[in-house]
Amino acid sequence: MTRKRKPLPETEFSATVTDLDHDGRGVARVDGKVTFIFGALPGETVRYKLQRVTRALDEAVATAIDVPSPDRVTPGCAHFGTCGGCSLQHLAPAAQVAFKQQAMLEALRRIGGVTPETVAEPVLGPVWGYRRRARMGVKLVHKKGGVLVGFRERDANALAVLDRCEVVDPRLGDRLRKIGALFDTLSIADQIPQIEVSASEHVAVTIRVLTLPSDDDRAKLLAFAAENDFDFYLQPGGPDSLQPLADIRPLDYSPDGSALRLNFLPADFIQINADVSQRMVNQALDWLNPAAGDSVLELFAGLGNFTLPIAARGAQVTAVEGEAGLVARGLANLQRNGFDGRFLKADLFKPDPKAEWLKTRYDLALIDPPRSGAKEILPMLAATKARRIVYVSCHPGTLARDAGELVNTHGYRLTRVGVLDMFPHTTHVESMALFERP
Repeated sequence: MTRKRKPLPETEFSATVTDLDHDGRGVARVDGKVTFIFGALPGETVRYKLQRVTRALDEAVATAIDVPSPDRVTPGCAHFGTCGGCSLQHLAPAAQVAFKQQAMLEALRRIGGVTPETVAEPVLGPVWGYRRRARMGVKLVHKKGGVLVGFRERDANALAVLDRCEVVDPRLGDRLRKIGALFDTLSIADQIPQIEVSASEHVAVTIRVLTLPSDDDRAKLLAFAAENDFDFYLQPGGPDSLQPLADIRPLDYSPDGSALRLNFLPADFIQINADVSQRMVNQALDWLNPAAGDSVLELFAGLGNFTLPIAARGAQVTAVEGEAGLVARGLANLQRNGFDGRFLKADLFKPDPKAEWLKTRYDLALIDPPRSGAKEILPMLAATKARRIVYVSCHPGTLARDAGELVNTHGYRLTRVGVLDMFPHTTHVESMALFERP
């Protein structure tokens, strides 16, 4: 027998908020029970309505702010609260960064059992129009006026109706309605589930299609591309099915703001925020401080975002990456820029301790793992006796776990950490840590 849920009360409740959770919701305790309140900030007294009630916790949305936080600001996007793409636009950018720094330090203490000797100044950049990479949903919804392009709603699986996106490169973010209107005219309007944008000097848009466009569709797409300075790609299947709609221009960028150029394909991973990424690379090189002749091991090297600048310092770099296509393009990037170096393929989640590249002693190391961290390779990395390790992280929990391993098991000192504000207005925490041998 299915137990019916009690209807939620229409009443407004009041609470004082004490904290933020990892989703950017205010945290309050009401009669001893935790309540997560979207749109509320620490220190505020708010009124709210319940959206979900369980035995362990309640979830709610703020309806009025009776005592506002001094860090509260007006969200910069008209779709804040509806679109699920950002959750911290109502918090001042400096306070967002402080929240992320505290989350990183708390994870290091609680999970890793480590405390850094120094906390570096945050690496900052623009907070609007910063996303050069974005993946957006596409759906034909007749009741909402045709084809929608954008992110999902905050509390639903449906796409939000967006006029524009304030955090995506404006060359695409300002054209969401136009792209939707274009797709609405195609014979395959209901066969496009997603687009992916990659922006450099021009904008490349990959259209994922369940059915290939007709000749008439192609003509419309090409006309739109010419008018808006886009290059369109089609992807009817997996990543290997990517194909340009017509002649395309190569995509490239400078990893550190110098004359170095790194070529990439539309589906390749590159850092979302170009300005912060360049500052991140320069900080990593400053912390690592490679000199001519130093032997440097780079793990999770991708396309060579750090590899090129390391090689430009005169160091001998061995870059290791798990994806064959990235290895090939990373090596090509090295050679195209006039540098020697090794770019090797290896599964760093199932590392072979007998691998030839692990038998070398390295002076320095730099690692930039995915969210799952670098747990499997850490013992072998520590065994290289690198005197300094720079660890670039996209998840404070796995950074903390791995920092505990390097410090408490392998004898490194955590001499410096700092946050990288790669994703303003979101709770995503990127950071950098420096480990040194005593």
